[in-house]
Amino acid sequence: MIKSPLNNNRKPFFPVEFPVCQKGQIYNWVYIAVGLLRDQPTCFSREKRDGAVQLPVLRLCFRVWASCLWLGHSELVTSFESSCPQFFFREIPPNEALEPENPAWICQRYKNQYFFATLYDRQERIPVYSAYIYEPGPGKRPKGWLVEPQLMGPTYPKTMEKEWTLINHYKVSLEKLRESQAVLQDYKNLTGLNRGHLNPNGHHHSYASRMATFTLTNIVPQDEKLNGGAWNNYEQQTMIRKTQGCNTTYVVVGAVPGNNYIAKGRVNKPSYLWSSACCVVGNNHRKAWAVIAENDQNEVQLLTLGELEDMLTQLYGRGQVLLFDSECPRE
Repeated sequence: MIKSPLNNNRKPFFPVEFPVCQKGQIYNWVYIAVGLLRDQPTCFSREKRDGAVQLPVLRLCFRVWASCLWLGHSELVTSFESSCPQFFFREIPPNEALEPENPAWICQRYKNQYFFATLYDRQERIPVYSAYIYEPGPGKRPKGWLVEPQLMGPTYPKTMEKEWTLINHYKVSLEKLRESQAVLQDYKNLTGLNRGHLNPNGHHHSYASRMATFTLTNIVPQDEKLNGGAWNNYEQQTMIRKTQGCNTTYVVVGAVPGNNYIAKGRVNKPSYLWSSACCVVGNNHRKAWAVIAENDQNEVQLLTLGELEDMLTQLYGRGQVLLFDSECPRE
């Protein structure tokens, strides 16, 4: 066998060995390009390049192209900018002032499609924020809850799954799942609290996009009265009024970790919930707004974007918080 001459000055992207072809034969370059994905390179006669050989090669090329698209996506990512920037205004996520000590960047995938982005705090087992595009529509509230398999490691499925599916089909132990994130058991038997969406299902128009919000990586322990009262009024009524005339509305909604926990210290109960939006009106106009609420009071405070960023700067204590690109007005 002859070693591949490709990438002589660096380690090859994949290990390919070339067979020694006989006189009158050539390498099948399609197989050389995808040796790792399918087969090693093969030899075939020049005469076979035409006719019957062409259709299988074309079919393989199509499969290779599709495979490359699939390989280019991953649910747990190193940055939102390179993987799912479409959920942020100008494709720019909030700055590093919100990042916890042990973060996970999740491009939330359901049914092999991205629906929103979440920065997750592995230590507190709650989301820092979720970012999405506001697209409300009629539809029923989905049932069931999902978890993020890749928080356990990159070998697990790239799409959110039910706990039952992971335990029974992927042979994952509940203990292993619990080590990586919050699970359904953590939210059982709560008093005065319930599962509060950061990205609410009512802000999406299709069943799949609504179902995608029912991942526990998008959930925090929220004051029951706040969730069903003032916060719900903001999500369902104020947002409708504020987005009148908007072409596209980008939303970033988050939670500030507090000093209390549920599930015997496993899951943090946020001290504050906050939400911000930047709206594109026409070609040159932008408008923005924000709210914040203490997570033990049924009251929501309406703010400018700049006011919220200043408050979060004080609450997080990691430097000046910037939630959107500078084109979004702070006043």
